[in-house]
Amino acid sequence: MSDNSTKPYLIRSIYEWCNDSGFTPFVSVKAYPELDVPMQYIKNGEIVFNISANAVHALIINNESISFDARFNGVARKLNIPIDAVKGIFAKEVNQGIAFPSEDEEIKNEIAIEKSSDSVQNSLVAQPKTSGKPKLRIIK
Repeated sequence: MSDNSTKPYLIRSIYEWCNDSGFTPFVSVKAYPELDVPMQYIKNGEIVFNISANAVHALIINNESISFDARFNGVARKLNIPIDAVKGIFAKEVNQGIAFPSEDEEIKNEIAIEKSSDSVQNSLVAQPKTSGKPKLRIIK
């Protein structure tokens, strides 16, 4: 059985929560050269899309991508955004949602987890006792 990422499921759930609450769902996307998005809207290496029903048509959020039709300065475009490029999804009105770590942060977290599990395993290994008399100290 393959491990499915939780990311697309979380994106869909926050999207539904936004709709149920009457909020406007926005999705933040990491912009990279191969991504086919309107370049004039990229700021600081990311682009933010309003994916509400009023802003886009034919929205599909599946396990691989988010696709939709939208207009940018009157020009219709069909966008297909890989799930891996999604940095987060949030409600515009209350600025609540979920942010996903970048691949670099995920790698750092995995390394930190491996190091911490190694140190836990090392601490579980029986340490040799030092010989000598126990020392007591009176604290007043």
